[in-house]
Parts: sequence; structure tokens; C-alpha cells
Amino acid sequence: MSFEKDDEAVLHDKHSEYDGETGTITQVVENMFGDATYTISFEGGQETGVPEDDLEAVDGNADDDSDADEE
Repeated sequence: MSFEKDDEAVLHDKHSEYDGETGTITQVVENMFGDATYTISFEGGQETGVPEDDLEAVDGNADDDSDADEE
């Protein structure tokens, strides 16, 4: 799964004050290893450096192939 700018996602990070909230991806930064981190904005602020594993796509956003293997 990957996210693009302006996608909506739910943050899952128990150390963040925005844990469980839905926000909008405002920036995607790829490091030299090809891994992306994200800046996600919420009504009350933003979280930077968020790894992809801490984000969950809101229905209709991002490329989610996890259902393709279900029979």
C-alpha cells in the first residue's frame, strides 16, 4: 500500500496525540532506500515522519491489494 499527496488516512501510533484520527497526507518523502515517510495534517495540527505501517487507508484511497487474495 502506498499513499499519495491529498489521500486521507487514519493514523495508528499510540505515542501520537492524533492516534486513531483521520487526516490528509500533505507530503511524501522517499529516503535513499526507497521507503516513504509521510506528513499528515489534522484539524488540530500535523504529524511528520510517519511511516507507511502507521497509516490505514480510508475507503477509496491508496492502493490496497490485501483483499485480492481472499476467496
